[in-house]
Amino acid sequence: MKKFICIILTILCTLCIFPSCTQQNDKNVLIRVNEVTHSIFYAPFYVAIEKGYFEEQNITIELTNGGGADKSMTALLSNSADIGLMGPEAAMYVYLNGKQNYPKVFGQLTKRDGSFLISRTKEENFDYQNLVNSEIIAGRKGGVPAMTLEYLLKNHGLIDGQNITLNYDVQFNLTASAFEGGTGDYCTLFEPTASEFEKMNKGYVVASIGKDSGEIPYTAFMAMNDYIQNNGETIKKFLTAVYKGIEFCKNATEQELALSLKKQFPSVSDESIIASIKRYNEIDAWVSNMAMKEEAFLRLQTVMQSAGELEGEVEFNKLIFNEYANEIYLKISDN
Repeated sequence: MKKFICIILTILCTLCIFPSCTQQNDKNVLIRVNEVTHSIFYAPFYVAIEKGYFEEQNITIELTNGGGADKSMTALLSNSADIGLMGPEAAMYVYLNGKQNYPKVFGQLTKRDGSFLISRTKEENFDYQNLVNSEIIAGRKGGVPAMTLEYLLKNHGLIDGQNITLNYDVQFNLTASAFEGGTGDYCTLFEPTASEFEKMNKGYVVASIGKDSGEIPYTAFMAMNDYIQNNGETIKKFLTAVYKGIEFCKNATEQELALSLKKQFPSVSDESIIASIKRYNEIDAWVSNMAMKEEAFLRLQTVMQSAGELEGEVEFNKLIFNEYANEIYLKISDN
């Protein structure tokens, strides 16, 4: 956690902080969203963009890719983004550092880990004991992907430095290229990269980290507290569009959903997009109600504490703002 905060503060010290460039008038609002990575894991959000659900709310989305929660949080703190899509742990780190205007989560999107364990060889009857004495590219230390993996492995008696090696040295957005280049025996990848790897025989999916680790609030939309307080109606419209995206994902066929996502993933084969959708449907990746559950939030903290990245507990109401998500969900449910 301390390393995470130091990285953010160092970057911020080198930035000139300008007033928000969000353009707002009676007809249209520009919202700058920085996402932690670009993955079919976030399909409902992309569907809301491509199906015009944001346009219906008079919102234009300017989307950028952070390539890691530390970088996405830096964009939020430096006012380079209005909304961040990343793991709630990033907001916890900032809150615990004592910053008064800290980010708050106003809407949850995914409810479990979206990564898949990749092996260099096909393992039809995979067992976690197959990982003994192997090296796994685990992601950034302190990030939810790395902590969830570590938590899952511990539950199977696999301890870093004892009977397994977790490599935290590879940047989150460089995992695939590092694995392809020969680093590690296993790695974890999100979709559609995992399906593309299989298609090209570069690696093979042997397990779903999200399915095997259980439900936690994995990825959420967050904004600085003052942004939420000053832009309540805009946040509600944003959530309305995302909710419509969620409903589309739950009701559409895999082919219909793939067609809606194609523009977001132009270089990915239709086959891999459909395979990605199927995997995320199988593990029930997306929430129905974007209001975060307190028990899920506490479970995330258990995962973080197990990884040695969190001391004590963060009070739920200090970091999670569910009012707008609940309000919009009730309206949609009534319809």
